[in-house]
Amino acid sequence: MKEQAIISGINGPVIKASGASGLQMLEMVQVGNSKLIGEVIGISEKFCTIQVYEETSGLKIGEPVYSTGSPLSLVLGPGIIGEVFDGIQRPLETLKAEFGNFLGRGIETFNLDKNKEWQVEVIVTVGQMLTGGQIYATVQETDLVTHKIMLHPYKSGKVVEIVKQPSYKVLDTVIKIENEFGDIENLNLVQYWPVRDPRPFQIRQSLEKPLITGQRIIDTFFPIAKGGAAAVPGGFGTGKTMTQHQLAKWSDADIIVYIGCGERGNEITEVLEDFPKLIDPKSGKPLMQRTVLIANTSNMPVAAREASIYTGITIAEYYRDMGYHVAIMADSTSRWAEALREISGRLEEMPAEEGFPSYLPSRLSQFYERAGYVTGLAGEEGSVSIIGAVSPQGGDFSEPVTQNTKRFIRCFWALDRALAYARHYPAIQWLESYSEYTPDLEKWFESQVDPEFYANRKEAMALLQEENNLMEIVKLIGADVLPENQKLILEITKLIRLGFLQQNAFHDVDTFVPLVKQFKMLETILYLYQKARQLVGFNVPVSRLRQTGIFDEVVKMRYTIDNTSTKPFDELKDKIDNFYREVANSYKGFERMEIE
Repeated sequence: MKEQAIISGINGPVIKASGASGLQMLEMVQVGNSKLIGEVIGISEKFCTIQVYEETSGLKIGEPVYSTGSPLSLVLGPGIIGEVFDGIQRPLETLKAEFGNFLGRGIETFNLDKNKEWQVEVIVTVGQMLTGGQIYATVQETDLVTHKIMLHPYKSGKVVEIVKQPSYKVLDTVIKIENEFGDIENLNLVQYWPVRDPRPFQIRQSLEKPLITGQRIIDTFFPIAKGGAAAVPGGFGTGKTMTQHQLAKWSDADIIVYIGCGERGNEITEVLEDFPKLIDPKSGKPLMQRTVLIANTSNMPVAAREASIYTGITIAEYYRDMGYHVAIMADSTSRWAEALREISGRLEEMPAEEGFPSYLPSRLSQFYERAGYVTGLAGEEGSVSIIGAVSPQGGDFSEPVTQNTKRFIRCFWALDRALAYARHYPAIQWLESYSEYTPDLEKWFESQVDPEFYANRKEAMALLQEENNLMEIVKLIGADVLPENQKLILEITKLIRLGFLQQNAFHDVDTFVPLVKQFKMLETILYLYQKARQLVGFNVPVSRLRQTGIFDEVVKMRYTIDNTSTKPFDELKDKIDNFYREVANSYKGFERMEIE
């Protein structure tokens, strides 16, 4: 008979239990008379260490610790989409209906709705052999998501019976299989999966398709691939959450998993209130029909904040295995790292830089490495793209979380406080940001959008870099002393910044821009630069070009040209040609000039 473990020490969310010889590493346990949910994170000869995912006030020495015999796991099945969970997958709406606005501790509830009935289509036959990950039934979870019921990856067997019913609850038996040992197993609509274990797949594929976001500075200048990992670092008020909201609304991912990890309650409230009201632009259905929200605010237990990241990535991998492209918005990984630091301090571990635990890099890598574009066990192609917000204190990108994150991501969207305070959104600083996916995606953009897509991007980036160099001179001696060709560069880069990089999330036309329009906008700006440069080459001052109003007209194209037609861009190019001729004809010395 196993010895009963009892509490021998309490330090915030960290519990020491003696007599715990029967407990296993990473086993889920129930702590105290209130049966709080905890996880074993350390075992020694005399006692084990448990982190508790609920408030531990009121616990006493000597209270029992109950073993469950299994690791902290998620319940994966129909009913996840559209739900709001806490950090350990407890359904908050269900708990609110049952217990009110203020939740007690030690609440035991099933993670999914056990009473909801689903129409199930079984797609296997009696006698058929099933292997791990194979799909044996489908359920229309929402109008936008067909849920594919898969055999647990580590199971296999022959179908011996199909249990036919008009509808099924998630725990009702759907089929019965005979496993390799000759035992009969009943399969329902759910499977259980440990949150810290990556789900297996067949092949990890190369990343050659972009995650299209509709945000010009991202798609054109710093794209992320489907299955890629990106970081959005920025200080307070620079727009991290707003940027992630835009990506959640407009990216071409099939499913969005939004993790509010340790953020302020008012921000999470905004998400919970806004998302149910949003309409999916592609289908016209509510956005929540393809969204999962995980809410773990800064005043919730710190250990659950640490677990919420794994909860989100496990749900994402589950839908990836069905063949969906999933995008994770983790807001923010800095708060998650702070949870690691607090728990590490209570464990009396040796601190590393700025008090963070020495294993911070390995934990970050475990999270970001679970991104990828894969062929699943069922043969379906799917991806998990991770976009993690980072909140460095004081906007200092040299702090440990930002620096270690950069080691494991290939796309870095650096938010700039000066841009944010100047009301330039998204406040992504184009000179500090980068995307290592650019070479991998070049063929896709050139074949699917335009062969000149990357040539234009390269020219625009060169102009922005040149502007940065010129601004050093302007700060010292002013812009008036610059030659006209350099003044023109400043004028064109201003056009790129205001007319292309800046984007209005609250404008019906500008909030999302398709790739073709993005290309046409940048092409038009560079066409204007080409024509204006010719005029400057014939000694026309930039001030004269500015007076024509053509620059203002090009800036306004982001609002005046809708997203459905490219013809207005041809008309705008005709106006640029007319501007060229008018200036050329009206300026002294152009009488003998051959005008194009």
